[in-house]
Amino acid sequence: MPAPPSRERLVVIGNGMAGCRAVQEVLRRDPDRYEIVIFGAEPRVNYDRIMLSPVLAGEKRFEDIVINDEAWYRDNGILLHSGVTVEAIDREARTVHAAGDLSVGYDRLILATGSDPVRLPLPGAELAGVVAFRDLDDVQAMVAAAGEGGQAVVIGGGLLGIEAAYGLVRRGMAATVVHLMDVLMERQLDASAGFLLEEALAARGVETVLGASSEQILGEDGRVTGLKLTDGRILPCSLLVMAVGIRPSTGLAKAAGLDVGRGVLVDDAMRTSDPHIFAVGECLEHRGQCYGLVAPIWDMCRTLAQTLTGDEGAYAGSVLSTRLKVSGVDVFSAGEFAGGEGCEDIVFRDAGRGVYKRVVLRQGRVAGAVLFGDAADGGWYFDLMRSGAEVGDIRETLIFGQAATEGLRGLDPSAAVAAMADQAEVCGCNGVCKGTITSAIAGQGLATLEAVRAATKASASCGACTPLVEKLLKLTLGDGFQAQTGPKSVCGCTGHGHDHVRRTIVEQGLKSMPAAMQALEWTTPDGCGSCRPALNYYLLCAWPGEYRDDKQSRFINERVHANIQKDGTYSVVPRMWGGLTSAAELRAIADVVDRFAIPTVKVTGGQRIDLLGVKKDDLPAVWADLNAAGMVSGHAYAKGLRTVKTCVGSDWCRFGTQDSTGLGVRLEKFMWGSWTPAKVKLGVSGCPRNCAEATCKDIGVVCVDSGYEIHVGGAAGLHIQGTELLTKVTTEQEAIWVICAVTQLYREEGWYLERIYKWMARVGLDHIRAQTEDPDSRRTLYDRFAFSQRFSRIDPWAERVAGRHAEEFTPMSRRMEFEPT
Repeated sequence: MPAPPSRERLVVIGNGMAGCRAVQEVLRRDPDRYEIVIFGAEPRVNYDRIMLSPVLAGEKRFEDIVINDEAWYRDNGILLHSGVTVEAIDREARTVHAAGDLSVGYDRLILATGSDPVRLPLPGAELAGVVAFRDLDDVQAMVAAAGEGGQAVVIGGGLLGIEAAYGLVRRGMAATVVHLMDVLMERQLDASAGFLLEEALAARGVETVLGASSEQILGEDGRVTGLKLTDGRILPCSLLVMAVGIRPSTGLAKAAGLDVGRGVLVDDAMRTSDPHIFAVGECLEHRGQCYGLVAPIWDMCRTLAQTLTGDEGAYAGSVLSTRLKVSGVDVFSAGEFAGGEGCEDIVFRDAGRGVYKRVVLRQGRVAGAVLFGDAADGGWYFDLMRSGAEVGDIRETLIFGQAATEGLRGLDPSAAVAAMADQAEVCGCNGVCKGTITSAIAGQGLATLEAVRAATKASASCGACTPLVEKLLKLTLGDGFQAQTGPKSVCGCTGHGHDHVRRTIVEQGLKSMPAAMQALEWTTPDGCGSCRPALNYYLLCAWPGEYRDDKQSRFINERVHANIQKDGTYSVVPRMWGGLTSAAELRAIADVVDRFAIPTVKVTGGQRIDLLGVKKDDLPAVWADLNAAGMVSGHAYAKGLRTVKTCVGSDWCRFGTQDSTGLGVRLEKFMWGSWTPAKVKLGVSGCPRNCAEATCKDIGVVCVDSGYEIHVGGAAGLHIQGTELLTKVTTEQEAIWVICAVTQLYREEGWYLERIYKWMARVGLDHIRAQTEDPDSRRTLYDRFAFSQRFSRIDPWAERVAGRHAEEFTPMSRRMEFEPT
């Protein structure tokens, strides 16, 4: 329909986040002011570009990241030319010329052309399989490459490079990040946080090569085969991703004669050197600064909307904060995170939890912060930094976060949320302020987090603001707020709890991960890093011998059958049955230590020997040498049976009442290789003096004159807890039956990553006792455990060395000879 004469035409070049957000802000302020035309080079509607990483990782679908669907353009009378590239701007005639001989006049023009990925001018950069990471087409190309398997190399250890590598690992590829600097994300993280990030990525299967410069991209038959570094190293790959940065897309503006520096130059009103042309987003330069993050773009859009609707906007620049979108890696950075002259650092470290916090003060005010492992207070520090508030009176508690600080001052932490201005931004990804959320809760009767997400998009992207949105729900609803009840869902991919998932797998005979996800209506096509390992275990437990273990759904230590260390080397722990060893085994260990120059040999608390500092390339040879001496993996990395600790018992000790060593060896030789929801440790003490510390193990045996006391539910890690007495039996055979029955009951009822003591607290000791003391129930559980063990007692070291099933490789002398009847 032709526009009324009073309406001016607003043309937007760029259908991305910046262009469409500017239009949204204009419509919010004055919906009838303009006839709006949008050009988009991509053949699709507007989507959330910052959520491409979860799409690559398989955690979201494209439909999940669409910001404005076709109905939005239609309902607001916007003419969208998608898949159409603007080729020239005629400033004198105020006309844009696009592909296909399409010309459109304008009264006001917005340049929202974004940025272009930097492509290193390396020899071989034109080879097939060399891609950037900028738009959905790039993601689709990477997903297709990942479908073929193989190895990926990502050049660039910044935000995009790390997210690309993680996404490719989640898709089944091996991935290595090559970074020029010695610290990952050095523009956002200090050396300490960068080190922790490197460790966290290694645990998720992403290797890193730091301080490395690329020299040449190698290829064969027109396709990439590897990356050669300047030090001569060659990293093989079938996919190479360049994620080394972006540069403002200024070609169109420069050709039109607009003033251009690094980006299109704009004033505080977002106006270019032509008063009829404006710019917003990554394509511009303001006061010498170019921005590549979403939060400042929302500020620009609000300013531009003011300018276009009659109020002269005034953008003064933005303070930046960054969050990383890698599942399970909690990182926040803002401001002067690295400190410097005139700054004071407040640092908190918790090595056990992998937490590092650094808050930088300048003249008594927060100047910057970097948080790793626990970034819940990132928004609070960011608000303190932006407000410039003096923090001298909370200096002593500042590093412990908002709740601790307000609590120690006798204040309710929720008061800080209540005091937030309605204009205060809550969701940086989608630019949603507090007032929008509280108005929607009150006006639309919203009562759940999901409802708030659907109505406002707050917390619908990266999820970092979820705790704050929940506090706003509680604040707005008051007594009407009801916390979530019922079982917690496995992860964000499903609303089902662990029990429901396990029950459905058995009842419906689901024997593959796709089948389980389909039947349970998983919202993410391939699951995520939280649910895939859980589903893999549940299927393995339910269908032994039928379901094939999905190695890619295990953590890195379980995939490489060794424990990764802080320096990138590995620790190898051979199994020593019940803590026993021999001269031959000790000689074999000594030979391996000498041959591979292993720097540290350590006796563990589980009565074994740990070889620390093994290079990854040496692992197969180390395994082979230990295998040749009759030793198998100790599964020190496994969600399964770790150790059976014993004392010498009646054979040697003058206080021993039973053969505790013999029982421990029999148990370990029968139970080794069994996968469980979390790690399991056993102990067998030969008398109540308890030298094997059986009463702080997951399952423990204390031998007495009249038989064997079976204990359950101990822990001796971050959580210290003694066992509870389960039952007492008179024979060694009965002890084995009970212990295997308890283990099987835990295997079938425990939630993934739930230790035995937590499972026991949830189901109750009486439930466990009833199932294991009843002869029929105990026998049934034991038989199911014994059947599963037929397929579990496989040495992964031998399997990897031989490149085939371990039973084909392992001599009968090293197979399990004992199976109780």
